[in-house]
Amino acid sequence: MKKKHLLKIIIAVAIVIAAAMFIYLLAGNHTAADEALWALSDTDGVTVANTGSGITFTPAENPHSTGFIFYPGGKVDAEAYAQLAHGLADEGILSVIVKMPFDLAVFNSGGAGSVIDAHPEIKTWIIGGHSLGGVMAADYAAKDDRISGVVFLASYPNTDLSASGLKALSLTASNDGVLNRGKYDEALRFFPRDTIFYEIEGGNHAGFGSYGAQDGDGGAAIPPAKQQETAVRQIMEWMQG
Repeated sequence: MKKKHLLKIIIAVAIVIAAAMFIYLLAGNHTAADEALWALSDTDGVTVANTGSGITFTPAENPHSTGFIFYPGGKVDAEAYAQLAHGLADEGILSVIVKMPFDLAVFNSGGAGSVIDAHPEIKTWIIGGHSLGGVMAADYAAKDDRISGVVFLASYPNTDLSASGLKALSLTASNDGVLNRGKYDEALRFFPRDTIFYEIEGGNHAGFGSYGAQDGDGGAAIPPAKQQETAVRQIMEWMQG
């Protein structure tokens, strides 16, 4: 009788956990703000292809044959990062935002592989991501030697990359209320050697994309577009430097 009672308890707990996961996965995501949607359109210098697997921003010219793969933050739609990716493409960098099942990079951490395979013309690959996306991007970079560098946006590595030989850029924001600073500080030893660290004054966590306010975040003193322009400028300077 005791075994049957214990089995019932285990089954009940499993059902509760499964139900909680189901509710979380289907819960409302952060959708792209209207201000980001213009960046999904073609311009004279950039062609945009929005498919089921990702959004590709192809520059008219890519003088350095460089590509940037981006993993969105947890529960944030890929389209919310269109301004950032379009900005990099304006600078001549092929930029691809990988779409994630349930908008969670943990379910498609290897998505960068298919992007690289689809673009044999690209000689140098950089991967990056926002928040959870940055963590998963770093995990992928540790496994694929075709990746030359990693860009962390309000993020940090869970994998030890200190001796990886990868280049790295860490961008944070002064008013970020979501990034766990304690865990970030603990992860400093995992960043690649010679990582460049830069804090965007007045920015916050959600400002690395365009999807509105995020629970627990600090108030931003600059608009998301300005924060993303700064991020693009820092990424380009880091790539070139």
